[in-house]
Amino acid sequence: MNDNENKQGQINIELDENVADGTYSNLAIINHSVSEFIVDFINIMPGVPKAKVKSRIILTPQHAKRLTKALADNVAKFEQIHGEIKDYEQPPIPLNFGPTGEA
Repeated sequence: MNDNENKQGQINIELDENVADGTYSNLAIINHSVSEFIVDFINIMPGVPKAKVKSRIILTPQHAKRLTKALADNVAKFEQIHGEIKDYEQPPIPLNFGPTGEA
């Protein structure tokens, strides 16, 4: 059997060292049009008046649906092992997020 037959149906994926470090996000904003879903991952910190989009992912509707199913599957597997993930209700983030107190 040659290499092409052995690797049929497999994708060779390269993970760059900088990408492998990951980017922390504690907020995601999702928008969509007829042809795409746009997911902006943001790191918002208390006391910091401005938050930046750290990563933007653009997906087709089909890929967005596959991602939804894959996340749901992985959350279910995680909860089977570690128990239910508690979903704490958080207040909405105000548009003027940042320090408001005075010294």
